[in-house]
Amino acid sequence: MDNPQRPCFRGEMKRRLEVDYLVVGAGAMEMAFTDALVDHADVRVALVDRRYAAGGHWLSAYPFVRLHQASPFYGVASTVLGGGRIQQHGPEAGLHERADQPAITSYYSDRLTAMVESGRVDFLGGHDYLGGGTLRSRVTGQSFDVPDRCRVVDARYLSPDIPADTPAPFAVDDGARVITVNELVLVDDAPSQYVIVGSGKTATDACVWLLTHGVDPDAICWVRPRDPWMLNRALIQPTPEIFLGMVADLMTAATTATSLPDLFLHLEERGIMMRVDRGVTPTMAKAPTLGTWELELLRSIDNVVRLGHVEAVHRGRLEMQFGTVRVAPDACVVHCAADGLKMPSRIPIWGSETITLQPIRAGFPCFGAALAGYVEATREDDAVKNTLCPPSSYGNTLADWARMTVLGTRAAASFGAEEDIAAWANEVALNPSRIPASTVGSMRLDDVRGRLAANTERALWRLDELSSSA
Repeated sequence: MDNPQRPCFRGEMKRRLEVDYLVVGAGAMEMAFTDALVDHADVRVALVDRRYAAGGHWLSAYPFVRLHQASPFYGVASTVLGGGRIQQHGPEAGLHERADQPAITSYYSDRLTAMVESGRVDFLGGHDYLGGGTLRSRVTGQSFDVPDRCRVVDARYLSPDIPADTPAPFAVDDGARVITVNELVLVDDAPSQYVIVGSGKTATDACVWLLTHGVDPDAICWVRPRDPWMLNRALIQPTPEIFLGMVADLMTAATTATSLPDLFLHLEERGIMMRVDRGVTPTMAKAPTLGTWELELLRSIDNVVRLGHVEAVHRGRLEMQFGTVRVAPDACVVHCAADGLKMPSRIPIWGSETITLQPIRAGFPCFGAALAGYVEATREDDAVKNTLCPPSSYGNTLADWARMTVLGTRAAASFGAEEDIAAWANEVALNPSRIPASTVGSMRLDDVRGRLAANTERALWRLDELSSSA
C-alpha cells in the first residue's frame, strides 16, 4: 500500500470500506481482539475510533497512573507489554513491572503501526460509528459504510468512564474548589487540605501519589462511600506456582466458607485479600491489586468519611447522603468517582448482528478479548463459539465477585477442553493461568494442581450457593 493509513475504497468516489470486520473502538479489548484475529485468519479489518489514536481511555488517563496488575497480563497476545521485565528496585523489587501511562500509549501506538503495516488493518481515527455499518469522520464529515457480509465488533458495551471525561457526580457551589484527578499534578498553591472522593483504584492512586510527594496524612480527607477489598499484588504474578497457588488457596477456603464475608476474612488470613481499615468489613469487591507498601501508606490516613456519596460541595463543607462534613475553606476536592467498571447484564458475545466483547476468564479483559479473536478466527459456527466462550462479568459487591469467579472458572474449563485453544492459551502471557509447554515441573506446582483438582468443583458449588443467597 502506498499509504497504509488510508482506508481502501472500491472506487475513489465511493464511500465503502472493503473489509471483513469493522471493529468499533481501538481500546485495550478491541486491540487484543484484532491482534489475535488477524494473526490467525486471512481477513481485513477496519479499526475505528472517535479518538485520534489507539489506546482508548489511556489517552486521557491521569499522568501518574500505572497498571494495577503485572504488565504481561495487559495488551495484545502477539507482543508482551514490557517484555516480561522484573522490577529491580523499590518496594516491589522482584515483582513484574507495571507499565505507566506513557509506556502503555507507546505500546498501543507501536502495535497499531504493526497492524496497519501488515496491510490487513486500516485505522480510522477521529470517526464516529453511527450504527448499521455506517461511520463518519469527525474531521471531514464524510460517511463510510461496510459490505453486508462485514461483521461488526463492539466493546463499547463495557466502555469505562474516567474522571477526565466525566462530570463530577455532585453539585459544586461557587467558591468551592473541585478538580479531576488528572489535574492533581497541576496544583501549585499547596492547599491546607486535600479531599479525595472515591473508593476505588483511582482514589487509592491519588492518595498514594499525595503521600509519596510529602503531603501529611492529616492533610488528607478520604471520602469512601464503601470500603474495598483488594488483591495482594505479590500473588497476582505471571508465574504458575504463584498465581495458581493463590487460586488453589482461594478454592480451598471457599469450600468451607459459611458466608461471603467469612470467605473474604479467610482470604485475608491467607494474604490474598487486603483491606485498608481492619475495623471495617468491606462491601465492595472490584478487587484491583494493591502493593503492601501502598496499603501501609493508605492506613496512615485517619480522616475517612463514610456518610455515603457526596451530593454537593460548598466552600468549607460537603453535603453527603447521610450528613454534613466540615472541610477546610481552601480544601482541594479531587474527583475520582467515575464508574470505571460497568455492570450491564451479560449477553452472548456472538450475536446475530454484532460481536459484543466481554470478559471470559474472570478479571482479565485483554485475555478474554484475545481469546474471542482466536476463536472467531478458528471456528465457523457462532453457537459453538458462544458455548466455548460464555461471558463472565466484573466484581462489584461480594456476591458479584463470587459470581464472576464461578463464571470465569467454568468458562476456562469450557475453552480449555479444546486442544488447540488450550495450547494457544498456555503460550499467551495475557492468560494468568497459563502453564507454558516449556514449564519445568516442580513439587510445588504438582501440589497446586492437586489442590485445584480436589477443591475447585466443590468451591464453585459453594460460591454459587453463597452468591445466590446474598
